[in-house]
Amino acid sequence: MQQIISVNNELVKETVKLQQKKYRETKFLLEGYKCVEEAFTAGIDIQYAFVLEEKAQNYSFLGDKIILTNEPVLKKISTTESAPDIVAVALKKEPDKKILKNSKKVLLLENIKDLGNLGTIIRTSAAFGADAIILYGKECADIYNPKCVRSSVGNLWKIPVFYIEELEGLKKHFENFNRVATLPRADNYLKNFQLNGPSLIMFGSEAEGLSQELIDYSNKQIKIEMSENVESLNLSVSCAVVLYKLFV
Repeated sequence: MQQIISVNNELVKETVKLQQKKYRETKFLLEGYKCVEEAFTAGIDIQYAFVLEEKAQNYSFLGDKIILTNEPVLKKISTTESAPDIVAVALKKEPDKKILKNSKKVLLLENIKDLGNLGTIIRTSAAFGADAIILYGKECADIYNPKCVRSSVGNLWKIPVFYIEELEGLKKHFENFNRVATLPRADNYLKNFQLNGPSLIMFGSEAEGLSQELIDYSNKQIKIEMSENVESLNLSVSCAVVLYKLFV
């Protein structure tokens, strides 16, 4: 097996760059056993993996992709406070938009920026049977940011995620869908709402909510019933409540 124990090694330097979005055009970081194992099982192309030498036996499934290393190198290339046993580099896997042709249950998130929320929502969407996720707008977070990859807990590989920036892009796929806007002041309560047919459930960011453009594009609107002394729910919690009710 190859061994790299210097933080000044060129491959280490190249790996560190993947912490920044501008260098993640084709590759991204995987950190920790669970994340790497799930990606490997899902068929993600892992290019190489820095592994703590004394833990190498735990990663035999990676074969010759393993590079033996030490804690200083792992701390250098990891984005976590406590460096994991493994940090791997993998190739992005872009889904084909043709998938949307046969999708029935789709979640849309407009300009979502919180990486932890996004990862959690990806995990929730996979758990409750969504067919795809649309990240809409020009300011959405990067699903390949290490924090999002970690918080999705391996579920990033179980559901296709697409970026669509403009309304015309949505219209190509969702004209025959129920286009459901989630709003704090909608007329319909979630508890009384039923879906028939393919559906696009739309959520805005916590800071701004859904844009008027998407509200106008919707053909149905709902709100979650809750205590009057609570103004709103966290976005990932709202998604979980709505998706469980409508998709399960």
